[in-house]
Amino acid sequence: MSVEVITPGLCTTVQDTGRFGFQQYGVSVSGVMDKQAVQIANMIVGNQQTDAVLELTMRGPSLLFHKDMLIAICGGDFKVTINDRSVLPNRAIWIRSGSILKFGLAQEGCRAYLAVAGGWDVPLLMGSRSTNLRGSFGGFAGRMLAAGDKLVQSSPGAFSQFLANQLEKKAGAAPFYQANWFIPSNTFVKNGEAVVRVILGEQFADFSEESRQSFFEQTFQVSTQSDRMGYRLTGPALELTKSMELISAAVTIGTIQVPPNGQPIILMADRQTIGGYPKIGYVPTIDLPIVAQLRPGEKIHFQEISLRDAQKALIERDSLMKAIKLGIEVTVGWR
Repeated sequence: MSVEVITPGLCTTVQDTGRFGFQQYGVSVSGVMDKQAVQIANMIVGNQQTDAVLELTMRGPSLLFHKDMLIAICGGDFKVTINDRSVLPNRAIWIRSGSILKFGLAQEGCRAYLAVAGGWDVPLLMGSRSTNLRGSFGGFAGRMLAAGDKLVQSSPGAFSQFLANQLEKKAGAAPFYQANWFIPSNTFVKNGEAVVRVILGEQFADFSEESRQSFFEQTFQVSTQSDRMGYRLTGPALELTKSMELISAAVTIGTIQVPPNGQPIILMADRQTIGGYPKIGYVPTIDLPIVAQLRPGEKIHFQEISLRDAQKALIERDSLMKAIKLGIEVTVGWR
């Protein structure tokens, strides 16, 4: 046992980058909602980007550590303490056995991620450690964490051990030590009224001219009925020029479907594998973290982007991630 759950938070699950290759059998991909935050958290502690993390939603857990560990917290801005002393996000933290890591309410954003060196050791199921909540499988017993659960850390790699040793020496007798280097907060998504770019969908032209204009000119609001499966939006009703009957087809994360009530739904990590509603557009991969950090009640404004420009933006972000990884390794003396 490495970590014991004292209080579980609102919705805390084990997730990784997803369960790919099984959608033809009706198995959802699942995985983390904000992959950018997870990629950085895993880099900070020396993990592979596919290593499992804890995803925390709106209110985080309290965790008792039963062994010394190297951790990182990235994503939404949660109030975080170790033994009632404030700790900062976006940096490596060495925490001593016997310490209590406590997350409060999200101050900004919706989700934060806790990465530990080596990742969380839960069974690999269909190539992933992600929790599928609707299917009740994967992750930790196929469910959200509960009080009394005991999590196990996988074996850290060489870089993780190198960094942990550095911080442990600096900690002395203290219960934890935070690295003095960090990833700037402006690297992460911070939402107010979010602008989300959209690639036009196959049925975009089938909506009325007024609806097409409203989609990009009006503001939508995230409904309280939103979850990891999809974000239901409220706003101007989007109407087709004529009634359509579509054959159900494969859907991907970021697909924006419009059901008969005219209120769009952005499909997210736990989405179904096929859908038959008209697809007005797609949120490109580069902007999915923005959507993932939206809370119910927050507003969203759509802006058109071409497939080419979306790909270019993603390539630029991938280059940034490589630069961050190299920067961490140089800063700590690994290279």
